[in-house]
Amino acid sequence: MTDDDKKRPKERVYSEEEITERLARDLPGWRYENGWIRRKYKTHGWKSTLMVINTVGHLAEAAWHHPDIAASYAFVEVKLVNHAAKGVTDKDFELARKIEDVIQWQPGKEGGSLEGTPQTDQRFAYIKYD
Repeated sequence: MTDDDKKRPKERVYSEEEITERLARDLPGWRYENGWIRRKYKTHGWKSTLMVINTVGHLAEAAWHHPDIAASYAFVEVKLVNHAAKGVTDKDFELARKIEDVIQWQPGKEGGSLEGTPQTDQRFAYIKYD
């Protein structure tokens, strides 16, 4: 244990009931299973799967909180737990919220100049949005 670790305040670990309630309220696409909060993002293929992985990686590195990621041709599963605290903490919820906001962003629904990927041509299909 380093001196920095000793100086850090202990993070609150949420109970399973608190986690389930918070996910239902704030992150309905996420679920709690085997000690982790998890979300599976469905994609339209390998190219979009890689973009999701890279996006999650960028957000996690910037936040200095690193998820486990499982991927296949048309999905990415993100799993979060705070290993140092040995449970789910505010860090997990906050990173999950940021990941959700970025991955689920659909510019075409906001109006403005950014129109989003064409829905009429599957060659440009990206995420299978909720």
